[in-house]
Order: sequence, then structure tokens, then C-alpha cells
Amino acid sequence: MQASRFRRGGKLLMTTHKVRILSGGVALECCDEPDRCGICGAPMHRNGVAPVVLRDVPFGGDCCKCAISRIRCRCSKCGHCQDQPVPFKSRGHMITRKLEEYTEALLEEGGTLKSVAEITGLGKNVVKEIDKQRLERHCVEPGKDGKRVLKKPERQARILGIDEFLLHEGHQYATVIIDMDTGVILWIAKGKKKEVVYGFIEHVGLEWMSKVDAVSCDMNSDFIDAFQEKCPHIKAACDRFHIVKNFNDKVSNEVRKDMIKELTAEWKEDEAARLKRAKYLLMSSRSTMRQKDQEAGRIIGKGSELFNIPPSTRKGSREERYDELIRSNELLFMIDWCKKALHDSYEAGDAEDMRRQIENIISKCESTGNRRFLWFARLLGGHLDGIATFADYKVTNSKFEGTSQRTKTLRRSSYGLPDDEYFFLKLIDSSHKGIRLEAPHRI
Repeated sequence: MQASRFRRGGKLLMTTHKVRILSGGVALECCDEPDRCGICGAPMHRNGVAPVVLRDVPFGGDCCKCAISRIRCRCSKCGHCQDQPVPFKSRGHMITRKLEEYTEALLEEGGTLKSVAEITGLGKNVVKEIDKQRLERHCVEPGKDGKRVLKKPERQARILGIDEFLLHEGHQYATVIIDMDTGVILWIAKGKKKEVVYGFIEHVGLEWMSKVDAVSCDMNSDFIDAFQEKCPHIKAACDRFHIVKNFNDKVSNEVRKDMIKELTAEWKEDEAARLKRAKYLLMSSRSTMRQKDQEAGRIIGKGSELFNIPPSTRKGSREERYDELIRSNELLFMIDWCKKALHDSYEAGDAEDMRRQIENIISKCESTGNRRFLWFARLLGGHLDGIATFADYKVTNSKFEGTSQRTKTLRRSSYGLPDDEYFFLKLIDSSHKGIRLEAPHRI
């Protein structure tokens, strides 16, 4: 007889096994067998052998298996049959616990389902089930009514962030709420309506929410209204990124397109062609243009002698071309003024000063009479309180952009995750651990 050791629930246990080395695996004849029926409690007697083969941790790239001869016992009273238990077998899978732990370790390091399946020799569905069980242990707990719920936040958050992302094609969205100080995902749910916020507040409780000062969000009025209804003390801060992005996309770029159409209709092809190449020039700041002008002539692309591709160099005179553009048209000059005014307003020291500067921008936009600037003036006016709140908290959605990038990387590395519950659990776990997701597996 030989004593073998194995771990169970973090404890090192001892059991007595007779070990025989066979071709392709290890055969264990367990000496412990059931003596009483689990149903009626009557004595049980041996009734043959029930062999089982468990997959073990691969060794040297080869698949290892354990062939176990289990004793089958039968109750003399009720006829119930019971096989000898295997203490190191994984629950629900025909693998050893050691292989299950090894698979979980690979997944915690950021391995994809495909890469872990190739390393361990298991199927992708088995690896996914193991990963989902691991994630539920870390992120899920039983609720009051017996249903599974997400674990409540371990840390009290001061500022929250909320935003939505595209979950599936066909305008199906999911909403994420994070702690802006740590970037940890606190809540994630399908949809982008008020019900998502209501569900989060009910989950954490009003006492926890009473210690939250502000929430950073885009200009989704549903989110702002939901927080104001349940927690009136929370201030909504409109993120700077979304304001500037709206100005660049809906004002600067659209004004440029309108001018191109007018110049083309007037047969002024040269001026229209100059504006076509000025999209990103009109969106750039003065500091960016000057920095790139200083790098003029620097090689930014090596090219290829094999494919006859010349090297790419940084072009200069960006600020000079920009000045020529804004001098040529009043609306382009207004774009330049608004960019600088927005930058200065976000440098304001208090909310009242920022409010005055934003109101000045609104007035200037309305004075142009252009429909693109009028739209932007209505946007600023409708979210003036949220924009001015930025001066008190200086909170940005930078953490959220990291979460969005993690979402894209996780999808790309996994070649899509149609199981929404598994996908949400993976996002929550990655935000807690901050693991670096590995690149997609390539054959």
C-alpha cells in the first residue's frame, strides 16, 4: 500500500491507495468503500467494479489520464447501487481537481478559451464551464429570495461613472456603472434606460448611495433623471470628452462638409479640395499643430524596399495652413474661437466661473445663425448644470474609456461571446484584477 496526497478545499489530505503504473495513465484501486446505504441506511455489499478514466494535467505536451477501478456496492434491502467516491475528481467533469485548478490559473492570467483548451487538451465548452464556475465564486452570491445576485461593492465609492456600449447589432445596448477612483465595475445590465439605474440603487441600498457625491456621465438624460429621482443630493457631471467630441463631429466637421458642397456647386474645386484635406486640422489644438510642425521631416513610416514603398515623413506648416483657413471664412474662425473658449472654460476654478464662460459660448454660437452652431448652443444650454459641475470635481471618463477598450479586447480575443452572462462576469472580473488580456490566438 502507498499513501498518496491530494488537496481538497485548500487542505492537504491523506488517503491510502494501491498504485499501478499503466501505459498511458495511472490505475488507482481505492481502499475506501461505502458501508451504509445513503437512502435506507442498510449495509451494502460489493457488486462488481466500475472503472472510470479521468483526464489529468498534461505532462511534456502529452495527455495524461488516471484509470481508476472503483468498487460498486449494492444495498441488500432497497437495491440501491453506489459507486466508490473518487476524492480528487472534479465535480461535474471527468477530470482531476489538479487539472481544474491548472485550468483556472491559466484563465486568471488572461488566457482565452481556445488557448487554454489547446494547452490542457480539454474542449472549449468544458473550459468555459470551469471559467464560469470560477467567476461565479468571485462575483456572485445568493440573494434574499434564493436567486443569484452580484456581490455588493467592497469599497465605498465617492464618484460613479455610467455609460453604455453596444452589446449586439440591432441597437442592443448594455450599461456599465463603475467606481471612478478605482475603475472597478460595480453594476452591469442590459439596456440603457432608467430601470438600469433603479436596479443598481436597489442593489447597493440608499445608505450606500448617500455617501456618493457625483456621477460622471454623457448627455443621456435618462441616467441623469434616474439618479436625481432616487438620490437628489448626487450631482451629475457631464464629461468633457463627450462635449468636445460632439463639437468636433457635429459642428466642426459638418460645417466643413456644408462649405465643401457650396464650393463644389460654385465650381470652386481648388478651395473645396483644400477643405477636404482639413478635417483633422480643424479639430487639432494649437499645441498639437506646433508640436507636429517641430517634428516636420521626421520619418513616421519606414516604407519597404521590397514592395517599392517610400518612407513616410511628417509634413510641416500645419499652423500656417490652419491660419489661412480660419482667415478665409467667418464660420471657420468661429470654430477656432469655440475650441479655445471650451478649453479655457474647463480650466475654470469654480462652477460659477465655468457657467459664465459656457453661457458666453452659447451666446456666440447663437449669434452666428448657423444651424450647426445653434444645435451646439441648445446642447450646452440643456446640460449647463452638469457641465458646470465639472469645475467642482474635475472628473473625466478616462476610466470608462479603459473599460470600453477592455470590452473590445475581450470580444476580439474570444472571437465573440454570445453568452451575455458569461461576458458580463468576465468584464467584472477583469476590472477587479486588472489583468492584461492576451492577444487573439492565431494559427
